Amino acid sequence: MHKLDFPDLDNFIRNTLDEDVGSGDVTTNHCVPEAAVSKGKFIAKESGVVSGVGVMCRVFQLLDDAVNITLFANDGDTVSAGDVIAEISGPSRAILTGERTALNILQHMSGIATKTAKAVQEVNKTNAQILDTRKTTPGMRSLDKYAVTCGGGTNHRFNLADGILIKDNHIRAAGGITEAVRCMDNVRAERNLNVEVETETLKQVEEALEAGADIIMLDNMSLETMSQAVKLVNGRAKTEASGNMGDRSLNEVAETGVDYISIGALTHSVKAMDISLKFE
Repeated sequence: MHKLDFPDLDNFIRNTLDEDVGSGDVTTNHCVPEAAVSKGKFIAKESGVVSGVGVMCRVFQLLDDAVNITLFANDGDTVSAGDVIAEISGPSRAILTGERTALNILQHMSGIATKTAKAVQEVNKTNAQILDTRKTTPGMRSLDKYAVTCGGGTNHRFNLADGILIKDNHIRAAGGITEAVRCMDNVRAERNLNVEVETETLKQVEEALEAGADIIMLDNMSLETMSQAVKLVNGRAKTEASGNMGDRSLNEVAETGVDYISIGALTHSVKAMDISLKFE
């Protein structure tokens, strides 16, 4: 059972509704009688993995608690084209006013879950785990990362306070990998955080190992270099393949022996899943 941790969800939804509704739904409020009641279905127009049904429901609840929704698919479920995800009934004005906001969120999150599930499936015969990144839609990180878990992926750090990731610019600013890792000794112990170091060459991998990195990111390496890096590490640290992984054969990357594959494209350029709301 997937659980979304987004304490500020209601405020997020209210802000998205304010953005879409503005001073009022002119079309709906002038052509649909106030007492009108409608029934409809949320229908998948393509196969995919569903994510965001609870958020969708909350959109309508905040507009009018007289709206009723019956779910036929839960977050993490796989649906086919033509499947009914949910049925909705209640005041027509509320349903029509909330339709676009609800669909935008549901389609976006389901797109992420679907893309993640495909990535997970591609490496399912290896030991590699699929990770997301911080390349999320601003303001929607909780939803984006939750959708990744619905697709079977694993969340990398949620924000900059959640983990130590020393990237190329940190290395340059600190004066080198060894110095950058050494600077983390106190906070690493105090907060029980792993230290991850981004590397681009085998020489940097060796330096990161000697400095005591817990995780070594292999950034934009060829398959051959990645394999050599994994052999060099030899279990002394975890390894993470990164860099345009959305454009590469994930199975081939996983077969190099890396522990993790991080994919920014899961969230930063995902195609929304095609879902529609049709009134009866």
